[in-house]
Amino acid sequence: MATVRLSFSPAPVHVRTARLVGVAVARRAGVAEELLDEVRLAIGEACTRAVALHNQYRIPDLVMVEMSDSDSYMVRVIDRAPIEASIGLTKLPPDELADESLTDEALTTGVGFALLAGFVDDLQVRPVDEGAGTEVRMVWPVHRR
Repeated sequence: MATVRLSFSPAPVHVRTARLVGVAVARRAGVAEELLDEVRLAIGEACTRAVALHNQYRIPDLVMVEMSDSDSYMVRVIDRAPIEASIGLTKLPPDELADESLTDEALTTGVGFALLAGFVDDLQVRPVDEGAGTEVRMVWPVHRR
């Protein structure tokens, strides 16, 4: 089982790097070619959400990404934002998400879960053990040659 770990400062420019590395590791792990676009989009969305939370709450800590391939290809994206910030918008009804007073960062964090659910069949979002932060865990099947 190989594991690749990335950590980057919470700047949008680094999301592209995480996507590129994520797809390269997925390809090497044996994820089917037709799923690689989904992998790219999902990693980008999860990282964008983490960066937006860090910026919204002025958290200078690094965003962590871990990719591993054993029986499946797993990607974990970990932010350090307060737990209530990570789940806040997911509780809003759709008509309130259209409220023009919501910031772009708030919309990014809330809508991100809906987009991720469309890209990833095996998606889990849970608090990080240390108490501050959220882990977005995504899993895709692999086909060994």
